[in-house]
Amino acid sequence: MTEPMRIVVRLAAPVETVWRALTDPTELRAWFAEHAEVDLPHRYEFWGRYTPEGDAPHQRLLHAGDHTLRFAWSLDGVEATSELSLAAETPETTLLTLTQSHFRMAEMFDGSSIRGVLQTWWSLSLANLNAHLEGREPLPRTDFTSAELRGELLIAAPVDKVWQSLIDSEQASAWFGYPIGIEPWVGGRYAMGGLDAPGAAKIVDLEPERKLGVDWGPMGVGTWELDGSDGKTRLTFVQSGFDEGNPPYPGWAGILAGLSELRRYHEVADWQPIWVEEAIPADA
Repeated sequence: MTEPMRIVVRLAAPVETVWRALTDPTELRAWFAEHAEVDLPHRYEFWGRYTPEGDAPHQRLLHAGDHTLRFAWSLDGVEATSELSLAAETPETTLLTLTQSHFRMAEMFDGSSIRGVLQTWWSLSLANLNAHLEGREPLPRTDFTSAELRGELLIAAPVDKVWQSLIDSEQASAWFGYPIGIEPWVGGRYAMGGLDAPGAAKIVDLEPERKLGVDWGPMGVGTWELDGSDGKTRLTFVQSGFDEGNPPYPGWAGILAGLSELRRYHEVADWQPIWVEEAIPADA
């Protein structure tokens, strides 16, 4: 088995506030799962349409204490282990470290197991945890019962500034947290990893300050539409044209997680991303 995946995020709240958001079932339902039941140190369960294989709770609590939660989680017939650990960075900020076993990049790309969604699903979940702690509306969550991939996000910034942050390579790389090379014209490349990286997507639709469409190949076409009013921008994003029998949930969750930082990029003074560290093991 490979080493576990590891993600570290900086959260805008004291440790005790974050711990409550992780362990209070009412708060969990607001940002994490459709259904949640917690009775520490005996039970930590979540399920529903926003949870992979969420038809029923599949978690078994292993440890709860010292601001650490560890639970086994049965996914696609394999019992994986998830751990969430908190440490105070300052009196007002907390570092959360997630470790997750049984994640393989190959399963993300080939769709052979629901475990392939874990990296981007956790990223979106942690982004929504931070939004919850900052008092913002949560990002749209991935609905694993639906092949309709659509969401909206209101950003407190004028449409021209939001547009530039979508089509400018330097700005997009900053808020997404990964190099993105963009040729902002129809037929231009939209390249995760930068313009020197292979396998670039293609821009198929571009209306300045109104619409951007990117063809991701088998993952379908992603369309972002902008509507500005009163100094704010409503961003509507849709993924279409994919195999509805195997929706690209991993990629969709990754897009949503990235958009959480797009909103913060425009709304937070002295913005810095919540992402501190990410270690994705090479497949065995």
